[in-house]
Amino acid sequence: MALLRRIWVESLTALLFVVEFGGNVLRWIGLGRRYYTKKNRIDGKCVIITGANSGIGKYTAMELSRRGAKVIMCCRSESSGRQAVNDIKRRHPEASLEVMQLDLASLASVNRFADQLIKQVKTVDILVNNAGVMMTPASKSADNFELQFATNHLGHFLLTQRLLPLLANSSDGRILNVSSVHHVRGQIFFDDINFEKPGSYDPVEAYCQSKMANVLFSRELARQLRLQPKYRSVKSYALNPGTINTNLTRHVTGGRRVIFDLIGTLFNLDIKTGTQTTLYCALEPLLVDQSGHYYR
Repeated sequence: MALLRRIWVESLTALLFVVEFGGNVLRWIGLGRRYYTKKNRIDGKCVIITGANSGIGKYTAMELSRRGAKVIMCCRSESSGRQAVNDIKRRHPEASLEVMQLDLASLASVNRFADQLIKQVKTVDILVNNAGVMMTPASKSADNFELQFATNHLGHFLLTQRLLPLLANSSDGRILNVSSVHHVRGQIFFDDINFEKPGSYDPVEAYCQSKMANVLFSRELARQLRLQPKYRSVKSYALNPGTINTNLTRHVTGGRRVIFDLIGTLFNLDIKTGTQTTLYCALEPLLVDQSGHYYR
């Protein structure tokens, strides 16, 4: 049974990657390229973005601040966050940006950040759970959880729970959980969620588990928000930004590194294109009546 499931998962994964990269090729040659082109503004709205010092997080911060939002950029390294702010302000001097330290692999850090933010603002309009790590060597978080599960899911789970009262103060509170196409081959290893059994750790399986957790969390969160009148204005979205040229694959080594570099050079999206699904979920007025869905 396990072998049959493995064959099914690997076949499904291969098919989805053909579709994913096929779409990337079409966009690369200018066909089917889709951007969020509406000019709607979000002046004065408060936006929280994790992992905002690089990649699609940084580009999202730039685009949303350009539309009038006050963006709080959550970064593990404050110095890299300040450099990102400087980069954005060189292009858009009017951007309202603030850097706050946040290490998602530490629940204590998440709680400190939330405590500080609650003292600073009364309302959060958009929370973009964007930060992530991918295929790291076997390691544990400060709280002794498997690092990818801790960073990609548990840290964002706690952050979302702590900020829900602030999101409820918004007339259109939105929670965006950035997942990945890799969620399709993911499963939650409830009997060994931290891969502690001897020889059980696989960096790909651990990453896929965390991305599946993002999608399941978004879905269940939407259901629970609908059941509580004070939170019905808050919506939850999961999204796959696509395969993008970022530093997310920095931990990939060996033969996988060669494959990732080859595929990336040929097919990956640029950061601007890879940010469009995030912008759509953050900005599109039609989504105010949707929650719990997955966008790609």
